[in-house]
Amino acid sequence: MKAIFISVRSASSRLPNKALKKINDKATIEYLIDRLKKSKKADTIVLCTTKSQEDDKLCEIAIKNNINFFRGSAPDKLKRWLGATTQYNVRFFVNVDGDDLFFDAGLADHCFDQYDLTKTDFIDGRGLYNDVYGMTAESLKKVCELKNNSDTEFIQPYFKSGASKGLFKMAKINQPPEKYKKQDIRMTLDYEEDYAFFSTVINHFQSSNTEMSFDNILTYIENNPEVKAINWHREQDWKSNQSNSINKLKA
Repeated sequence: MKAIFISVRSASSRLPNKALKKINDKATIEYLIDRLKKSKKADTIVLCTTKSQEDDKLCEIAIKNNINFFRGSAPDKLKRWLGATTQYNVRFFVNVDGDDLFFDAGLADHCFDQYDLTKTDFIDGRGLYNDVYGMTAESLKKVCELKNNSDTEFIQPYFKSGASKGLFKMAKINQPPEKYKKQDIRMTLDYEEDYAFFSTVINHFQSSNTEMSFDNILTYIENNPEVKAINWHREQDWKSNQSNSINKLKA
C-alpha cells in the first residue's frame, strides 16, 4: 500500500487554526485534499493529526471528504506517521504538510515513481515550492526505535545522522520538473499575509471558472506580480524561524 499522509493539527502559534480558516465557506485544508485526490499513484490518503479535542474537526473534515484519518502523538509526528502506517498497512508514503495548499499531486506521484524504480528508504524533496519527503514504513519504524527526541519538526536528521547514520538508502528527489523548483513565490500558509495570498489566488480561479492546476497557478501569479508581493516578504521571517528550530535541534 502506498499513501499520501497529510500532516496537520489545529495548534499553530503564528496563525491559529489555519487549517480550519475558511476561503469562500471552505476550510483551507479541503483545498489541499482536493488537489491530492488527483494523485494517480497513491492507494490512499490519510490525514494524520493528534488526539487533542481541538483536532476533532479535522477528522470530521476527513470523513466529509472521504479520506482516512489517524490520530496520534501531538509533538512527535514520526510516531504519528508510524501509527498510520500500521493502521493502514502502508509500505511507502509521501508526506504533505497541511499548510501547503497548492501542493501538486504530480509531485507526490514523482516520489512514488522514484521509489518504484530505486526502492530508496528515504527521498528528500527539500528546496521546492513545497518540501516533500517519501519514506518506507520499515525505515520509519527503525528511526522511531533509535531516536531519543520528540522534536520532529525537521525529520531528515533522524534518517541521516546519529544512531541512524548509514542505515538507510537515501536520495535527493530525482530530476523534479522545473515547475516545482522554488523561485520567488511563497506557497505556505503560516501568516495572515499568506492567507490573503491564497484567498486572492483561489478567488481568481473560482470567479473565472478556470482549472486551478499548478501550471495555471504559476502562470497567473507570474502575470500578476502584485499577487506575488502579498506575502513574499514573509519568506525571510519563515527562514529565520526554520534556522532557529534547526539550531535548537542541534543544541
